[in-house]
Amino acid sequence: MAFAVAKDLEADSLLNLSQAKVGCDFRIRFLNGPACDQLRQLGFCESLQVRKLADGRNLICSVCGTRLALSRELASQVMVDVV
Repeated sequence: MAFAVAKDLEADSLLNLSQAKVGCDFRIRFLNGPACDQLRQLGFCESLQVRKLADGRNLICSVCGTRLALSRELASQVMVDVV
């Protein structure tokens, strides 16, 4: 029971990448949505660090030293927490 409560509290503290603040570093906690395989192929894997560089129609972020542009739809499937 306590484990389930702790898991719920942890999930409540997460944001998706489209909600994250520009210029901050985040750790990818999990991918949630229909494009999970596509995101993993782009390098968005659990426990990696990502930095959000720009926010607009598309998001620009840095993962493993590579800059990538993501649609808001894809970014909303990447759940992160602050490093």
